[in-house]
Amino acid sequence: MNFFMTLLIGIVAGVIDILPMIKMKVDKYSILSAFAYYLIVPFVIFGINWFENLWWLRGSVVSILMAIPVIILVAKEDKKSPIAMTIMSIVLGSVIGVIGHFLNLM
Repeated sequence: MNFFMTLLIGIVAGVIDILPMIKMKVDKYSILSAFAYYLIVPFVIFGINWFENLWWLRGSVVSILMAIPVIILVAKEDKKSPIAMTIMSIVLGSVIGVIGHFLNLM
């Protein structure tokens, strides 16, 4: 049950992230990469036992740490996207962490 709930959370987060990208007609590989990232990140957030007493912080920290390599790579070609990627990573990571906490997935 936890696997499927985690997968569902990842799918929803991925869709939330890629909808604006689809609307802006972003490259399909970038869209697929973003979706795959949010499909995987809940498994990592729920599997790491950092910030035991600060559970609400875990999602955003893990999410941004995982996104840093891609953000650096994107910054080479596009100066605006890294800001949006950082914000989305922190916000969606936080939401994933809070949902995981209240559903006892962490």
